[in-house]
Amino acid sequence: MSVQERKERERAGRERLIVATARELAEQQGWDAVTTRRLAERIEYSQPVLYSHFRGKREIIGAVALEGAAEMAGALRAATVAATTATASATDGPRARVVALARAYLDFAADNPAVYDAMFQLDGGLAFAQEDTPEPLKDAFAALLETLGEVAGDGVHPALFTELFWASLHGLATLTRAGRLPPEDSERRVELLVDRLAVV
Repeated sequence: MSVQERKERERAGRERLIVATARELAEQQGWDAVTTRRLAERIEYSQPVLYSHFRGKREIIGAVALEGAAEMAGALRAATVAATTATASATDGPRARVVALARAYLDFAADNPAVYDAMFQLDGGLAFAQEDTPEPLKDAFAALLETLGEVAGDGVHPALFTELFWASLHGLATLTRAGRLPPEDSERRVELLVDRLAVV
């Protein structure tokens, strides 16, 4: 391995450490607790080293959001594959996949609140729904579209339907987390959402 390759590997390792530490701190204490000073102390590097990777907190939030989007896409796809495998009837398949997708989305949001905030609530400097949208964000949307596109219904644009369904899931996730919706009805909400919106 050349000196340059070693330096690049070390740099990538530091970057992963910064993102993981920011994420951990945000999950434990909230994003207000994430400062460049605290991150530098936790990773045991100077602030200038941290700034050589990220220009500030906004870019760190963006990096956490991209990591979270990749994880969410994986969770959504795993849930729909599991639902496909578990479904005995071909006619029940689409509905089971949509229910599994909705549950996986809401579970991800509940289990990773700081990451979810980085993805959808905070300014991470990322473009959404544009040509320059980063690939992990596009892939997370694609993971929704792959399942939801098949239940959009005749004459309904699959991407628009996916946006509407996603907005509904986001509303459920956000309102539940804020204590605005009773948690005991969460499963009934998922069933109602699927039954009213998805054409299966």
